[in-house]
Amino acid sequence: MASSERPPTIDPVAAARWERAAPAASPWLHEEVGRRMQERLEWIKRAPQAWTDWEPVRGGLEAHALVAQRYPQARAHVVETVAERAAVARERLGKPWWKRIAGGGAVEIGAVPAGGAQMLWSNMGLHTAADPQTMLRQWHEALAVDGFLMFSCLGPDTLRELRSLYAALGWPPPGHEFTDMHDWGDMLVHGGFAEPVMDMERITLAFDTPERLLAELRELGANLHPARFPALRGRAWQARLQQELAQHLRGADGKLTLTFEIIYGHAIKPLPRARMGEESAVPLSDMRTMLRGGRGRA
Repeated sequence: MASSERPPTIDPVAAARWERAAPAASPWLHEEVGRRMQERLEWIKRAPQAWTDWEPVRGGLEAHALVAQRYPQARAHVVETVAERAAVARERLGKPWWKRIAGGGAVEIGAVPAGGAQMLWSNMGLHTAADPQTMLRQWHEALAVDGFLMFSCLGPDTLRELRSLYAALGWPPPGHEFTDMHDWGDMLVHGGFAEPVMDMERITLAFDTPERLLAELRELGANLHPARFPALRGRAWQARLQQELAQHLRGADGKLTLTFEIIYGHAIKPLPRARMGEESAVPLSDMRTMLRGGRGRA
């Protein structure tokens, strides 16, 4: 793949398997990143009348609640592509009928209507997509004109300590490579978004034991690298891994540390423009939007 079509090291079969098998729960790190991302909404003065949360069961149910509190009158639309997680979303986020009558934002779960959201929220999911361009197109289609996208994902500096350790031991990579924020910005523009704003931060997590570190990583995801170990490792290898982690990742405070690079992205869906040629085809919905926008500016 070209640099504009990353990620180059995700096995699509493994990514699809993880999408189906991922636990129907929100990892702690996802919730923390979601909390930090919703704080960035303070910079945006426009309040959406409707917003879409893309796979919140993995992305963060507590983060979903924080966004819902910020926009209490907005309708929330939840997209979950796996039946088990859709059931959890329905149980945790769906309001009973008496609360819907009493007022407040409604929550709908299912396929997102085209152009039905003024904000699309996706927390910590894009880095596991084997075909991120398709996901960006889905997000673009779900947004109304002038709607905005908020997303977060892991960046290339994630697990640098673990990657160095595996390389020193001559082992295959412990995880696939993560896309740089500048490449995400390029893909947003290529996908029809405008004015992308990207930033990142690094979060260092500390663990008391190798067992707790590995348990946390299993909650966060799976190794999707095509060159990963081709089969399960045995107990002897697991014991060796824990020994190496304890020896090489332990700091002066006695804790084992791992770095996670977090990328935050923001972009808007602009007024569509017709591509002019000898013959140009424009969808009727886009034509209506262009005409309405033209009259408004006039």
